[in-house]
Amino acid sequence: MEAKIVNKKVLRHIVRYLLKGVLLLFAVSIVAFTLMKLSPIDPVQAYIGADATVSPEQRAKIAERWGVGEPPVRQYLKWLGSMCRLDFGTSVIFRLPVLTVVAERAAASLALMGVSWVFAGILGFLLGVLAGAYHGRWPDKLVKAYCLTLSSTPVFWLALLLMIIFAVHWRILPLGLAIPMGKLESEVTLMERIRHLILPALTLSLTGVSSIALHTRQKLTEALESDYVLYAVARGEKMRAVIWRHGLRNIALPALTLQFTAFAELFGGSVLAEQVFAYPGLGRTAVRAGIQSDMPLLLGITLFSAIFVFAGNCIADILYQLLNPRIRRAGSGTGQEIGL
Repeated sequence: MEAKIVNKKVLRHIVRYLLKGVLLLFAVSIVAFTLMKLSPIDPVQAYIGADATVSPEQRAKIAERWGVGEPPVRQYLKWLGSMCRLDFGTSVIFRLPVLTVVAERAAASLALMGVSWVFAGILGFLLGVLAGAYHGRWPDKLVKAYCLTLSSTPVFWLALLLMIIFAVHWRILPLGLAIPMGKLESEVTLMERIRHLILPALTLSLTGVSSIALHTRQKLTEALESDYVLYAVARGEKMRAVIWRHGLRNIALPALTLQFTAFAELFGGSVLAEQVFAYPGLGRTAVRAGIQSDMPLLLGITLFSAIFVFAGNCIADILYQLLNPRIRRAGSGTGQEIGL
């Protein structure tokens, strides 16, 4: 009986997440489509090139080929109907299906964001623990200064600074791209790919440390000032043991939740980092699609980014419910659901 109740709750959670995801994608598609239609860039001129000239007849044929001359509402409804059939259209720039382009670029972006996400989470958590354990002393002040400085530093500026130091002056890392120039992709080794990944990943990691470090510091400070920790210290327990036994248990779950909710910031930072390092990911492709008014491709990337951010929030919510016993007890005792 209890297992059936749990299964029903899980099913209701899944249905609610799916409904929220569908509504989110619908809203994002409307906003993105409207913004693109309000763009001053002429899609036909962007397609034929800024310096090229064509006759009015050819221009009309190009507009008819890509559906540019139709009313905006009709364009959106046609695109929405195709999207429901998992047909996102053809990219104007690459002359390939949008899903194919997104899949190719997403692999590079996910590798970059994955490495940055893990490194930023580990480094931010360790710095937060260090700052909280030495609250008010010089390690705490040093970590706070580091976090506040980086949180106000533009991603593109930090990327250029790291490029100047490691690629121009020291010449120990490549300037950009995902693989060496002049080499076929099949000939590139794993170490070469890693060397090209280091600078963009380092840029995103350093800028993503601040939020998790400051949040962890605050939570650990609150935990160490609680009554049960003061009682443990009064019994003669060493501070290292108190932090390990009492402090980390209280800060691990909020830190993990915050790390998953940082997907939006991570994706936004990757756009700038990929542009500076000419890294062939979704961020750089989105910039190119926006400049050349490639509406099918830009809409596809926008929906992918919305799914990416929504998935991070859902995972954070699910983990918080699974790992926090108080939420599980509240849900089983009252029959109420705790969701997003």
